[in-house]
Amino acid sequence: MSTATPWARRRLEHSLTTRPLIYGGNRIELLRSGGEFFPRLLAAITAARESIHLETYIFELDVVGTRVAQALLAAAERGVAVHLLVDGFGSAAALEPLRRQMNAGGVRFGVFRPARWWRLDRRLLRRLHRKIALIDDRLAFVGGINIIDDHHHPGVAAGIGPRYDFAVSCEGPLVALIALVVKRMWWTISAADRRPEDRRPRYVELAHPLPQNMRAALLLRDNVRHRSTIERAYQEAIASAHRDVLLANAYFLPGRKLRQALCAAAQRGVRVRLLLQGRIEYRLQHYAQQALYGELLQSGVEIHEYRPSFLHAKVAVVDDVWATVGSSNIDPYSLLLAREANVAVIDRGFARQLRQELERAMEAESAPIHVPALQQRPWWRRIAYRLAYAAVRWLTFMATRRAEH
Repeated sequence: MSTATPWARRRLEHSLTTRPLIYGGNRIELLRSGGEFFPRLLAAITAARESIHLETYIFELDVVGTRVAQALLAAAERGVAVHLLVDGFGSAAALEPLRRQMNAGGVRFGVFRPARWWRLDRRLLRRLHRKIALIDDRLAFVGGINIIDDHHHPGVAAGIGPRYDFAVSCEGPLVALIALVVKRMWWTISAADRRPEDRRPRYVELAHPLPQNMRAALLLRDNVRHRSTIERAYQEAIASAHRDVLLANAYFLPGRKLRQALCAAAQRGVRVRLLLQGRIEYRLQHYAQQALYGELLQSGVEIHEYRPSFLHAKVAVVDDVWATVGSSNIDPYSLLLAREANVAVIDRGFARQLRQELERAMEAESAPIHVPALQQRPWWRRIAYRLAYAAVRWLTFMATRRAEH
């Protein structure tokens, strides 16, 4: 549909829907890593005339982060209403400098769940992991790219290439829903500091269908109405695949149902390819991921590990029909704990473009994993992988179990 129906509008007025609404009439553009994303973001901030909302998990005051901060301050100085919301854990190192700069420059600054080391609370694992920028309620950016230089790898030796990641720019009717999501988050976070002019955000159709007429939906994950929306979207897309599933994900620890969907697709003749993290960034997660390779490979799933730098992408393509780009990894943290946002695009041209980019990375910058190589690994390493997987499962259970009454 090009715009929300009256029925959909009524649902949106009260609460965001649990099933994603598909909007037609959009223009969705794929942006590859920070080299394409940050020039577009900075240009949009510079051109903003009314409002800016920026949400991010990591805001690092490196070369790129400083440029973004300066652009936000310049926008506020010329009268644009600027809102910056960062996660209290992911952006912990820059919180106080950012707070001082933004408050002094007229930017409204918010922190999602400030991390307090002296208070051990499993709810603190429920982070704001999504990355969204909204400009003048007409242009939105959604993806996996934090506000950090692609070449900035804290705690890692120099000489590694830029992160491999994606985002999308969105124009058209879908932006109205993105605007509602972003403004409701700000409304919630700023409860203690609301101004008289602040009003509870409502869904407003702000854009007319564009001639590109690309169909797209916003996929959210939170801990209220959207607990399984992104995972279910992956499962349904994979279950409906006829020819090809191509998935790139930084942190890959799918649950049983999603693993079964991937294996079942491969066993019925669908070509299933995974582009996964080849470098060790978080040792426990990396070892746990390795424990899943045997089951997947034996079912016919192809696995490639990206090694030139850190893979940070969270994208997928199914049959050159359905594609998704966003912030959600396929691991317990993203699928069970964090707030995430993906855009699903139902457009053959966009899907082919993303597939070709991923295939290029697989052919030129990754190494395939085969069953014989797994079998040749020493016994103690295989045991370490299984122990890591068991540890991740236990930690996930402890973090997500409901408190006893």
